[in-house]
Amino acid sequence: MRAPTGLSEATGYTTIDPTRQDSIEGQRVVAKVSRHMLWFLFLLFVVSFLDRINIGFAGLTMMRDLGLSGTQFGIATSLFYLAYVACGMPSNAVLARVGARRWIATLMIAWGLASTATMFAKDPISLYWFRVLVGIAEAGFLPGMLLYLTLWFPAAYRARANALFMIAMPATAALGSAISGVILGLDGLYGLKGWQWLFLLEGLPASILGVAVYLYLADTPAQATWLTPLERATLNELLATENQVDTKLATATTRRNLWAELTSPTVLKFSLAYFCLVNSLAMVAVWTPLIVKSFSGGASNMTIGLLATIPQVCTIVGMIWWGRRSDRAQERRWHTVLPMLCAAGGWVLTAWSTQPAIQLLGVSLASTGAYTAMSIYWTTPDHLLSLKARALGIAFINAMGNLGSALNPLVVGWLKDLTHSFTTGLLYAAALLVVGCAIFLFLPIPQRQHVEH
Repeated sequence: MRAPTGLSEATGYTTIDPTRQDSIEGQRVVAKVSRHMLWFLFLLFVVSFLDRINIGFAGLTMMRDLGLSGTQFGIATSLFYLAYVACGMPSNAVLARVGARRWIATLMIAWGLASTATMFAKDPISLYWFRVLVGIAEAGFLPGMLLYLTLWFPAAYRARANALFMIAMPATAALGSAISGVILGLDGLYGLKGWQWLFLLEGLPASILGVAVYLYLADTPAQATWLTPLERATLNELLATENQVDTKLATATTRRNLWAELTSPTVLKFSLAYFCLVNSLAMVAVWTPLIVKSFSGGASNMTIGLLATIPQVCTIVGMIWWGRRSDRAQERRWHTVLPMLCAAGGWVLTAWSTQPAIQLLGVSLASTGAYTAMSIYWTTPDHLLSLKARALGIAFINAMGNLGSALNPLVVGWLKDLTHSFTTGLLYAAALLVVGCAIFLFLPIPQRQHVEH
């Protein structure tokens, strides 16, 4: 294996010789890791994301039962994300200290119980408290998993790994769209409202899977008994060599002080670009059922649920194809920017069209573009963080970006109450995506060389 080329004198960025990642043995080990882990991480993310977005479907009937205005519904969702943002960095710091297996298991049990307890909400205030509890417990999951993936997958394979893990988001939205309408139809069974059944049946699985996490996951490749000694050595060599190069890059482009590194201009720009992108992710996750309802002509909740699956199916296909394309090209910048522009166009199309089929196409473009951009985006920031800053740095970027998730429901809810339409909220999301593209285009993103076979 040839050594990495190190730092380019002309640019200051790393150009890595990927022959070491693309060795036959390296490919075989990464494929084995993928088969063993990604389906399970995917399942965990399905349950996590379902507990995050089910309030969007519950809102179809819960708003009436609890007397919620659009603004109050937006506040409930925003409070979840504020708690999520506040607790993300402390949670990742604990994960780095105690290991993913124990910490993720604990988080899942806690948020499963908190999400289930939301069925007991009686008014806006009690709903706010339950959503805060869910946000606190769930805060560490996604940044923890993003950190966990860097411990197992070399960067040359990470766009595909991220995409296969993160398709849980559109897959969950599609699944949630299909089954949530059915669950809402249980209204009145055993004296419970349909939205109460929704929180009960979609919350408890997280606690059950929390126990499975403790039994199934290993914290690092060195602890993976399902890998042979040779396979563990091969994977550790790939990751160790890459980490040495990334550390050189991080120390060459940022100061060594941990806080200075986390608050460097580059990290802050990554955070701001992610903030702009996450606004659209929140738009898709929270408002899609109500957006579809607004142009579906009085369709039933079950029909709305089925229609809302169409954008998510498109998103799954787009994420897998685009992630593989990005890894083959070893290009990240334009593979992130182009989907963001696609999402912006989708929101504009949805806002300006009066034809339901065209509006559904717009939502599909917005969902596909936003989620695809996110999966590629998360292959980039870890290369500019030293190993000591990586856990907190990923959590910091995720937390700052997710202020967009906190802000979007509040802003869009307020705009809907003000204008009695989603049009201005959709244009708000599109404008932020364009700003995010402009920021991302000028970020120092390392490019990797191609391998000639």
